[in-house]
Amino acid sequence: MLASVPSLESLPLRHRGTIAAIAWDRLAAPEARRLRELGFDEGVNVEVLHRATLGRGPIACRIGRMTVALRRSVAAAITVSLG
Repeated sequence: MLASVPSLESLPLRHRGTIAAIAWDRLAAPEARRLRELGFDEGVNVEVLHRATLGRGPIACRIGRMTVALRRSVAAAITVSLG
């Protein structure tokens, strides 16, 4: 059984998860389009590689073979499952 993590923002570093859902309605149209173009969708594996240490900076994550930086507000709209 897969354990749910509230969002990509809270996924522990170096742990892999699977995107369970994306709250598209919480994202601005350009952000949603960018995520789709980068391959973010349900069922895709993702891993958090780094979090900015100061303030609420971006999160670096791996999706496929790409490393992508996301705003924390965008990462918070992505629900993941651990497996």
